[in-house]
Amino acid sequence: MTVNTALNPAVTEWNGPDGLPRFEAVADGDFAAAFEASLAAHEAEIDAIANNPQPPAFGNTVVALEIAGDGLSRVSAFFWNRAGAHTNDVIQALERDIAPKMSRHYSKIGMNSALFARIDTLWENRDTLGLDLEATRVLERHWKGFVKSGAKLPKDKQQRLAAINETLASLGARFGQNVLADEKNWALILETTSDLSGLPVFLTDSMASAARDRGEDGKYAVTLSRSIIEPFLTFSERRDLREQAFKAWTARGANGGETDNREIIRETLALRAEKAKLLGYENYAALKLDNTMAKTPDAVNGLLTRVWEKAVEQARREEADLAELVATEGHNHPVMPWDWRHYAEKLRTQKFNFSEGELKPYLQLEKIVEACFDVAHRLFGLTVTEKMGVKGYHPDVRVFDIRDSNGTLIALFLGDYFARASKRSGAWMSSFQSQHRLELKNGAKGELPIIYNVCNFAKPADGKPALLSLDDARTLFHEFGHALHGMLSDVTYPSVSGTSVSRDFVELPSQLYEHWLTVPAILKKYAVHEATGEPMPQDLLDKVLAARSFNAGFNTVEFTSSALVDMAFHTQGAIEDPMTVQAEVLEKIGMPASIVMRHATPHFQHVFSGDGYSAGYYSYMWSEVLDADAFAAFEETGDAFDAETARRLKDNIYSVGGSIDPEDAYKAFRGKLPSPDAMLRKKGLAA
Repeated sequence: MTVNTALNPAVTEWNGPDGLPRFEAVADGDFAAAFEASLAAHEAEIDAIANNPQPPAFGNTVVALEIAGDGLSRVSAFFWNRAGAHTNDVIQALERDIAPKMSRHYSKIGMNSALFARIDTLWENRDTLGLDLEATRVLERHWKGFVKSGAKLPKDKQQRLAAINETLASLGARFGQNVLADEKNWALILETTSDLSGLPVFLTDSMASAARDRGEDGKYAVTLSRSIIEPFLTFSERRDLREQAFKAWTARGANGGETDNREIIRETLALRAEKAKLLGYENYAALKLDNTMAKTPDAVNGLLTRVWEKAVEQARREEADLAELVATEGHNHPVMPWDWRHYAEKLRTQKFNFSEGELKPYLQLEKIVEACFDVAHRLFGLTVTEKMGVKGYHPDVRVFDIRDSNGTLIALFLGDYFARASKRSGAWMSSFQSQHRLELKNGAKGELPIIYNVCNFAKPADGKPALLSLDDARTLFHEFGHALHGMLSDVTYPSVSGTSVSRDFVELPSQLYEHWLTVPAILKKYAVHEATGEPMPQDLLDKVLAARSFNAGFNTVEFTSSALVDMAFHTQGAIEDPMTVQAEVLEKIGMPASIVMRHATPHFQHVFSGDGYSAGYYSYMWSEVLDADAFAAFEETGDAFDAETARRLKDNIYSVGGSIDPEDAYKAFRGKLPSPDAMLRKKGLAA
């Protein structure tokens, strides 16, 4: 690995347009030296705060912590963006090295007794400090963070906790890299007309492009990118090829050899269980849920079980309909997981008289991006303008100005939409910097949020528009909802900015935003045919809206089974054979043989590629309870863009970050907390 030992200031001094990093000025080899320097600088800042001879005060301790480590934040944001969205062997080697180093660094801070003594003093005397609500929340966040980092543990247990965290960081990095390797290294190359039976043109175009990328000109590649594998499973008439592709897709992380994740999972679960015990929690789920809306594993499992019972009943009815269709075609095989999408699409075509292939020409990526921006304008008064000629971190990345109703620049947004071998799968939102109003050491007052979305849509052939499925379009809206949560943030302190909220609240702004995709006024304007420019016909629009809850049993079973397995892993303690536990959970709940978990354990990156959604995958459903009720607030007015409801939404949800308790935030918007009923009705699982 070529490493530049000299510091490249472009890694941390961002002087591109409006403070954007100059991505083209930073080579992969520049990061190691930048990390080394910024870790040392941050450690010196922490020591100065901890050893300040002045008595602890909110300003010289908490505010000082909030603005410390600016250089480290910048190099980290820059590097982890590249590691996720445009990686290579050099970056992956550094990722394996830097993950445990970062863990050691933050463990040392969390166990700094002098620093914790200052924080603890402030916490014990918080009622006498004259703090407002946001400042109190920030102090609480720091105090709890130190406690969960082992600040109250004896020295030997602190050292063990630090070692656990360091190992977990390494395991998480390896887990994600293994999944990416399995995705990158597998492709099913097709050549004959028979191989392509049933495949629509938009898919064969994408497969031809994927084949060219692999040096297979004139052929067609089925890859494990969701934007190719899912439509292939939907449309291919070749059951043998569907089975082959499906088994490769679901075997990621479990193929034996260097990229097999099963031992990583076992070790991860054992270390997480030990960590929870060290910190005084019954299990890791209890530790992770301590500061969430759900609060306890019982509350989570209660919601999941209630939904599961309704979902599996519906899925069995759906399976019976599919089996009837299989028999009608003259086949006698059961409905297997590689059959479901194929026959569900045929059934939808029968029931609603339209197919995904008929719909897709009306869902152009460019138009759906415009629709996302238009909804933000109608709801929040935002104007989005592309910054032509400004370079992102990859040639496919586009950069946009975000301005409020007064024309003031409030954020920069980067959109990275196409799949590539250097990008991990899935879709996500992240930031290069977050909004806040504190004065930094360089004299800057606050920071402009720089937010990005990453997706994995199939790149079209040259000269053709990228076409999305309805699920793809929802994903784009979902991630832009997260982006808005970051861009509309209006808080003082960085640690509570934007998406810095509890895990089971963070999905509310994103899942809620999905609802506006299918608002008729939006579909009529932006769902226009890629060849003719004609809007989607009213009868097709009506069918799309009528079919919104079609296949809901399948979709909910896929998700809920994954969430139940996640909770089982993190409530049982150390597990000798996680794959056996997965099988036992699925058998106990009555998982249909025709459906698999949305994320089988060996490639369950939400849970094992880092700690983000461990014991937290349920949060999508918890937030779905909230988002169904929140959109109902607009429906009750008769206007999906009702100005007063939108104002309350912005003021109480999108702009407040973690500056107030999420329950209080939701009640300020809606007046009450919701029940699951609206969510079950939206899914078609309740009357």
